[in-house]
Amino acid sequence: MKRFLPQTPQKTPKKDFGVIAFLMAAIGPLPALALAAALVLPQQASAEEPAKLTITVTGIKDTKGALMIAVYDQAGYSTDKAVSQAAVPVTGLTASTTFDLSAGKYGIKMFHDVDSDGKMGANPFGMPIEPFAFSNNAPAKFGPATWADAAFDVGAPSTSHGIKLN
Repeated sequence: MKRFLPQTPQKTPKKDFGVIAFLMAAIGPLPALALAAALVLPQQASAEEPAKLTITVTGIKDTKGALMIAVYDQAGYSTDKAVSQAAVPVTGLTASTTFDLSAGKYGIKMFHDVDSDGKMGANPFGMPIEPFAFSNNAPAKFGPATWADAAFDVGAPSTSHGIKLN
């Protein structure tokens, strides 16, 4: 009866070419050096491009109170978690404000707080009694405008967006 003993693997000397030498052998010297430099040299964190969003509101009928403006990204739009917000005093029939954001896609919900109580006035059925609006002048249909209707792009270095109060 023949016994099978586990064989010990043959040890072969390892050749340590290093990453650069391996890449040079695999893809050629110039591309390998460029790739190695990109892998080895410290990388700068990829920060999102800063962008200014200027909003101009028209359709203001009462020159008192403040415009309560909230800017949302897609994740916060349905949960009311704004990425930025402002209370803009109303002193005329138009008003403007600027937000510092990162370039991207945003939606705006806003209302004119005519009585300056800090909240949107509603009737006993929950219907708004103070003027309101959404970005893209998106319509409210049995609730706030949808993200698909209100979303717009903000690009660097700046974007202007007009909204008309309802």
